[in-house]
Amino acid sequence: MLPILSARWELGYVEAGYLFTVQFLSASLGIAFSGAIASRLGYSFAIKAGLAAAATGVGTLPVMPYPLGLLCIVLDGVALGLTIPACNVAIAEINPEARGCALNLLNFSWSAGAVSCPFLVAAAVRVQRVPLLLYVLAGAMLVILLGVSKISFGCPERTTLSTEPANLKIDWRQRGVLILSALFFLYVGMESAIGGWLASYAKQITWSGALPVMTPSFFYFALMIGRWLAPIVLRWTSEIVLARAGLVIACTGTAGLVLAHTITGLVAGATVAGLGLSAVYPITISLFSQRFGRASARAGSITFNMANFGGATLPLLVGYASHQFGTLKVGLAVPLAAGVLMLGLYRNELAR
Repeated sequence: MLPILSARWELGYVEAGYLFTVQFLSASLGIAFSGAIASRLGYSFAIKAGLAAAATGVGTLPVMPYPLGLLCIVLDGVALGLTIPACNVAIAEINPEARGCALNLLNFSWSAGAVSCPFLVAAAVRVQRVPLLLYVLAGAMLVILLGVSKISFGCPERTTLSTEPANLKIDWRQRGVLILSALFFLYVGMESAIGGWLASYAKQITWSGALPVMTPSFFYFALMIGRWLAPIVLRWTSEIVLARAGLVIACTGTAGLVLAHTITGLVAGATVAGLGLSAVYPITISLFSQRFGRASARAGSITFNMANFGGATLPLLVGYASHQFGTLKVGLAVPLAAGVLMLGLYRNELAR
């Protein structure tokens, strides 16, 4: 939606970058409530609250001018903050013996949505029915909310959380905690910067047809396929080794994006970058769950906020750098630098 909103609201690179900042800072607010809601009312309630917020934000976006439209993005961010920690921590607790595999499958399903939406948006643009698409998506989320009300996660949410000692201490100064927080920050920032700016970058290369709007689908399709394959690969290798290999591939693909001069090169770079990143986030979640155990719900309020700060910061830096140099090629060096830093953390710090 970024090229559409930028044109509709007449936004430059920096102003468009602020949309990411608003969304992810709002997600931090949702995360702050998510841990408390999950601890008291269970994961299901947090997920339903997130779906309600998302449906409201998406459903009202078509009729909002620029200042009020930011409120819709705020609601979408809050929805992400409520649902992402609840979903991830719930799945990790349900599958203690195969966290990496289960979390890859969860993220696979999210990637399927990310793959399909750019095609839906492109089709709606072609027939000039973008508002109708957003209304349908909002309605679908309300239907899913009703479905979630009927679902049991298969774990005693309140019992599991209530058995956590009230005086459990988390030493945030430990090296491992700091490294995991940095990985959350860098990963979400990198994925958001690439996925969010890709369509705008494609429009710099070619203005013809609907292909620029659909280019994020290649990135998210590669994420989806990688997350489908990751549980199979993890039968023969460790999570750390897979994450390191993935980051090497991701950095290669992102470098290809920076150097791309044709739409074919852009699509190839996006696909390689998505494939490389696919298993990194689920594996980082798995390491987080192993580190904190039953304190994951409490610790998640901090570490998931670091992820959202990454999502708020790195895409904005892409916009700022692009504004300064007049091209998104320079801006996309920001996620490339993030990938290199993550690779360094996985190769050196997490090897200890």
